[in-house]
Amino acid sequence: MRVKTLKESAVAKGSEKALGLPELIAIALGGMIGGGIFTILGISVAMIGPYTPLAIFAGGMIAALAAYSYVKLGVYYRDEGATYGFFKRTFPSSPVAAALIGWYVIFGYIATIALYAYTFSSYALSGFEWGSNDGIRKAVACGIIAVFALVNIWSVKGMGKIEDLMVYTKVGLLSIIAVVLLMHRNTSLPQLFAQQESVFSWMNVLTVAAVTFVAYEGFQLVINAVKEMDNPDKNIPRAIYSAIALAILIYVVIALAAILAIPFADIIANEEYALAAGAGDVLGSVGSDIVILGAVLATSSAINSTLFGASRQVAVIAEDRFFPLSLAHRSHNIPVAAIVMMALLSMVLILAGGLKVILEFGSVTFLLVSLLMAYANFRIRHLTQSSLILTLLSIVGLAGGGVLILKYEYSDNPEQMIFMLVIYILLTLGALAFARISGSKKEEPQRR
Repeated sequence: MRVKTLKESAVAKGSEKALGLPELIAIALGGMIGGGIFTILGISVAMIGPYTPLAIFAGGMIAALAAYSYVKLGVYYRDEGATYGFFKRTFPSSPVAAALIGWYVIFGYIATIALYAYTFSSYALSGFEWGSNDGIRKAVACGIIAVFALVNIWSVKGMGKIEDLMVYTKVGLLSIIAVVLLMHRNTSLPQLFAQQESVFSWMNVLTVAAVTFVAYEGFQLVINAVKEMDNPDKNIPRAIYSAIALAILIYVVIALAAILAIPFADIIANEEYALAAGAGDVLGSVGSDIVILGAVLATSSAINSTLFGASRQVAVIAEDRFFPLSLAHRSHNIPVAAIVMMALLSMVLILAGGLKVILEFGSVTFLLVSLLMAYANFRIRHLTQSSLILTLLSIVGLAGGGVLILKYEYSDNPEQMIFMLVIYILLTLGALAFARISGSKKEEPQRR
């Protein structure tokens, strides 16, 4: 069991942290419920039809398995570096490997922010005639990233309160959407199963579950706030498990409502606009407006929480000189330079385009790093007091999910896999270059 140091005890007694349990749940839920529910429906329904809620539930179970190791490592280490910090401290003789993981996961977060921002602009501008103009969409997407970068720089407590408001409002709106669609359902599950019996395949269900994993990505952002939270031993597991449970419930209910109220052909054709189109058919423009507002809030809170959590991880990596040292600078414990860097690179990705392939890269990356975290927890399970069965189950589940999503990507778009491989190679070269610089800097005092 981990024993607190005198310094940690003094801090705990003498200061009130900025983030309580409601803010931490909001950060995790905000990171998870971004654009995921608006984009996974079309893919899921096209592949498995009425079994979509089952696959989405299975994806949540994979996320819960991943969360188990994050929670155990987070409580044991209390390291705001999270993924990077856990691997570095579990395998201290492999700093280069930790640097590689740090580069991969941070780029995954940057890609996610870019995607959320572009999805935000798509919905925010959907009611205007000029809303389909790609240049205007990209400008608005960059603008919303700038807004939340300023919010994060302004105040940790202010960011937490704004995140509370956005997350719990969007949860309410999504609940309203689900209830309205269920009240206006035009079929039943037995009828759908009878009509679509030929499409059922456990392999397809599990593949969709793996693809769906990206919709649950974001729960680990809670751990990046460990320095700003009350009672980490209790609040890390409470926040993460509560947020995953809420996300599963919201996703499954909305998926169920959608397939009962909206024709499959419309869901597949409208892709991320399926919910807006379906609610519009039921309630007219009011229904569409509710979905659009929910999407805007969902993507906004996801941008906000991802910038908050990932910037702390950037600062930790920079302190070890695997990123430029300037990114480690903090003002009142806020990593201003890291926030600005992430915002600017996300804007570059938006302006460059090709966000779909970058999103798929992010999905594969987060499965990979979650698997590595499960392995790290397995190695020190006696220290983190982890269940051997649950830890092994996590490794098997995440490894299986990774294989399924790679198989899906290869069959769906092999050129995309090649592009992702190129991204990994470039990130690897960057990490190795900084690892060499970091090694030489550490050796200088010894040579003197």
